[in-house]
Amino acid sequence: MTYSRLTESLSVVLMALLALLVALPASAEWHRYSDTAMTTPVELEFWADESVTADVVAREVFDVFHHVDTQMSRYRADSELSALNQEAGKGPVNVSDGLFKVLQKAREVSELSEGAFDVTFGSVGYLYDFRAGKQPTDEQVATGLTRVNFRDVVLDVSGQTVAFRQPGMLVDLGGIAKGYAVDLGIEVLEAHGIRHARLSAGGDMRLLGDKRGRPWYVGIRDPRSGNDNAVVLPLADVAVSTSGDYERFFVDDAGERVHHILSPSTGRSVKGVQSVTIIGDDALTTDGLSTAVFVLGPEKGLKMVERLPAIEVVVIDDKRMMHVSEGLAPPEQ
Repeated sequence: MTYSRLTESLSVVLMALLALLVALPASAEWHRYSDTAMTTPVELEFWADESVTADVVAREVFDVFHHVDTQMSRYRADSELSALNQEAGKGPVNVSDGLFKVLQKAREVSELSEGAFDVTFGSVGYLYDFRAGKQPTDEQVATGLTRVNFRDVVLDVSGQTVAFRQPGMLVDLGGIAKGYAVDLGIEVLEAHGIRHARLSAGGDMRLLGDKRGRPWYVGIRDPRSGNDNAVVLPLADVAVSTSGDYERFFVDDAGERVHHILSPSTGRSVKGVQSVTIIGDDALTTDGLSTAVFVLGPEKGLKMVERLPAIEVVVIDDKRMMHVSEGLAPPEQ
């Protein structure tokens, strides 16, 4: 074979190999992404076949969080929630499907916890500025508490409207909206055929399936250590939400920790608990329940959880003692 014939043959072979490589799909791998939405870091990892498709999927997931932010943020003057707070004291307001669903779940958790979870705590909560380290006076709290009552939020299912019985009442969905966004993000992943994923936004997380043959290991943070875990749990296909007194807080002049989880009955930061972690089927439920148990405290909180199917809890109290529901307790010897 002459040199020119050999060169021509090699070129044909190389072109065939190149065509074969182009035709083959990219090998499956883990894809990891991060974003910031709803004033919190959002982290996503999932198993997928092609990185280009993975980029599109991740963008769709993060778009969900930004959309929910436009609906339910207390920090945005243009959000649907801000408009509701301005108008619902005057009469019924039509709201979106998503906002109505979250308010319905909030009402359910409020009734279950006998008011320990109450989105109308915003009537007092809006008086705090945790970044500036400022809290309201006793007189301001007393005035705000007159407008804290979840029963004064009237939900009309037939018309999908919301009204407040008291003018000046303010709803804050910071204790439940991120869980809703996480659930919607998981729906996006499932629609794209993703079967193994972890999606988290601050203290709220959903695990889709397992980690390809082994569990996901989820650490519950030590409330008084920025890097250490108090316990690590092997989990799969569940939602996990943690509420802690370390998320947004400042220390006042008296040396007291003032944090964002407020008691609807006192308008002040809840004492006696450092963190609560709820494990369940969906993040909308676990998000609301983690706040409710935090306010109730270990004894009442565990009693409530034990009545609920498929819900588990880990409570770390202010004495650094860990309390767990029966489903997480080690077997007796």
